[in-house]
Amino acid sequence: MAINLPDLVSFAIPAFIILICAEMIWAQRYSKSSYHPDDLIVSMLLGMTAFFAGLFFAGKVHSISSFAMYFRLLNLSYAWWVWALCIIADDFLHYALHRVSHRVRFLWASHVVHHSSQHFNLVVGLRQSASIVFASALIFRLPLVLIGFPLEMVVFVITGNQIYQFWTHSDAVRQCPRWIEFAFCTPSHHRVHHAVNPEYLDRNYGGVFIIWDRIFGTFHPEDDENPPRYGLVQQLGRFNILVCIFHEWAAMLADIWRAPWRYKSAYIFAPPGWCHDGSRETSDQIKERWQGYQRRAGQKSQAMEKIDDERSA
Repeated sequence: MAINLPDLVSFAIPAFIILICAEMIWAQRYSKSSYHPDDLIVSMLLGMTAFFAGLFFAGKVHSISSFAMYFRLLNLSYAWWVWALCIIADDFLHYALHRVSHRVRFLWASHVVHHSSQHFNLVVGLRQSASIVFASALIFRLPLVLIGFPLEMVVFVITGNQIYQFWTHSDAVRQCPRWIEFAFCTPSHHRVHHAVNPEYLDRNYGGVFIIWDRIFGTFHPEDDENPPRYGLVQQLGRFNILVCIFHEWAAMLADIWRAPWRYKSAYIFAPPGWCHDGSRETSDQIKERWQGYQRRAGQKSQAMEKIDDERSA
C-alpha cells in the first residue's frame, strides 16, 4: 500500500540557498579561492540543466519502474528495517555507479561534468550532467524496485541520498567527529575524491557512507600536508557550459573515429585516458608513475643519509 511521503526537494532548495550564501560569505574572509565568478555561473547553469532533465525523465522513469514492480521478487512493507535496508542498498548502488563512472569512458563522459571545476564549494554539488541523472535513477536504482522495495520509498531514499551529498562539497567544514569520519562521507573525504593529486585519484566514491570505500579498498584520508588540487588531469581552462558538457563526448568520438577497428570498442568501455598507442595515461598509470617516483626519491634519500653517516664517521 502506497503512502504519502514529504517532498524533500521543497525543503532542500531553501536550505541550499541559505547554505550557499553562508559559505560565500565565509569564503570572502577565509578562502577566496573557493569561488570564481565565471565558474559559479557555469555550475549554476549545469545544476539547472540537470534539474530540468530530472523533471523530463521523471515521468519515463516512473512508468518503467511501475511496470518493473510486476516482476518484483518480494512485496516489502514500510517497516523501519525495510527503510534501513533500502537506504543501505541504495547507497551501495550509488557507490557502484560512481565507481563505474570513473572506470568506463562513456559513463565518465557524463560524470566528468561534475569534476570539471577547479574550485570546490557547495555550488559544485549542483554541477551535474543531465544524462547521468537518467542512468542513476533508472539503470542502477531499478534493482531496488525489482527486489521489492516500495517505489515511493525508493524515490524518497534516492532523493535523500542526493540531498545528503550536497553538504560534502564544502571547503568550509574541515573535520567532523571521528565516528562520523569513520562511517559517513564527509567534506574531507569528498575533497579527496575531487582532487587530481596522483595519490587521490579514483578514491572515496561513497555517497552517504564511506564504509564501502573502506571495504573495497578505495578509501584515502585527506592529508593536510598534501592539499587537494581540484579539476581534471587535463584541465579545461574555459568557462563554457557547452565545453563542460560535450568536451569528453567529442574527444571520445574523435578517438573512435581515428582508431583501428580492433581498438574502437575499447575507447568506449576502457578507462578514461586509455590509448592504444600509449600516448596518454589512465589514472592507474598516473598513480604507478607517481609511486615509482616516490620509491626512487626514497632510495635517493636513503643513499644521501648513508653518505652523511659515512662522512660523520
